[in-house]
Amino acid sequence: MTKKTCSHNHPHDLHAACCGGEEGFDPGRRQTLDLLARGGLAAMLGGLAAGLPQMARAQSDEVLRIGYLPITDATPLLVAHAKGYFEEEGIKAEKPTLIRSWPALIEGFVAGKFNLVHFLKPIPVWMRYNNKVPVKIMAWAHTNGSALVVGKHTDVTDFAGLGGKQVAVPFWYSMHNIVLQYALRANGIKPVIKAQGEALAPDECNLQVLPPPDMPPALAARKIDAYIVAEPFNALGELKAGARMLRFTGDIWKNHPCCVLCMHEEDTTAKPEWTQGVMNALVRASVYASQNKAEVAELLSKDGAGYLPAPAPVVTRAMTLYADHKEYIDEGAIKNEAEFHNGRIDFQPWPYPSATKLIVKAMNETVVAGETTFLDGLDPEFVATDLVNYDYVKAALEKYPEWKADPSVAGSADPYAREEIFKL
Repeated sequence: MTKKTCSHNHPHDLHAACCGGEEGFDPGRRQTLDLLARGGLAAMLGGLAAGLPQMARAQSDEVLRIGYLPITDATPLLVAHAKGYFEEEGIKAEKPTLIRSWPALIEGFVAGKFNLVHFLKPIPVWMRYNNKVPVKIMAWAHTNGSALVVGKHTDVTDFAGLGGKQVAVPFWYSMHNIVLQYALRANGIKPVIKAQGEALAPDECNLQVLPPPDMPPALAARKIDAYIVAEPFNALGELKAGARMLRFTGDIWKNHPCCVLCMHEEDTTAKPEWTQGVMNALVRASVYASQNKAEVAELLSKDGAGYLPAPAPVVTRAMTLYADHKEYIDEGAIKNEAEFHNGRIDFQPWPYPSATKLIVKAMNETVVAGETTFLDGLDPEFVATDLVNYDYVKAALEKYPEWKADPSVAGSADPYAREEIFKL
């Protein structure tokens, strides 16, 4: 019997696990968003950003409106809602809204639909300094929590083997793109962006943007050879699409940030008590997630509260299966855990300035589609102080000092400072 397919031409069971069904899917809108992701978003953001202060003031009811992608990066947002932490801070929070792609989430944030979101950390750099959007990073959503997987149809065993291959990233401005290209260059492979079907040299790796839910089906269909993305889509690829784990990103960049929690700058200045309450709830949720990963995985899954469309075994694997898994060690997916002492995903909210500075510098070395002149002369020291608000999160961390017990907190005498470590 032939399996029913969706409008994406994915086998129905795999599509349901990856994409969460067809509800609300608009093929025309998807094509528009894909175009925006390839570099046309600046014009749209410029128009929306001009009206942002008026839209923000129009929403004066202080209701928290959360937008998120169906990835474990959103865990603090979702746990804070599920456990009632926002309400305990006196904040009315609507049920978080699941969004399928980064361009759509960015659009919703800029339009004022959401006042609390998680973004891949390079995204707010791009938004604030290329598009003049008054976004503020308030905290880290998590550390680690991403990986690169390769298709079972390939014989790739290391980054050098990605020469001549097609690899998907979730967004041009992403930690994933930065770490992937760092590893490719270190192995003599040149990252390129070419049209699908265009010839590749043996030392070229072709990159494309795909929304995270589309990655496992694309790998299963052999439309791509590998992808690098946040969980649970690596675990989903392993269990549903025959993917093999090549390397965990947290095993390359020790305790790296991936997604960060962002708010509108106007909210942080006009509503300080409300903002502090939001941050208290998020930090409390991060501590809870750090201490109860298996329970949180079940809670977030479609078998629990249903925040993520993936089943509980997938999310549990994505949050807990790591150093004790012999196959990962034997195949080289994990090489530095004994030195790094981290997990597959960890949760600590402090936004280390050293990581922001590194990302700004790395963005100048990373191949992307679209205009990048905004990076010319962009001072990492300035970005680290201008883009990030440290006051609210630090106050919340002092209220919940248990955050220091997370494996990804710096091991120095000062938990608020660290040195960034890359090691292939």
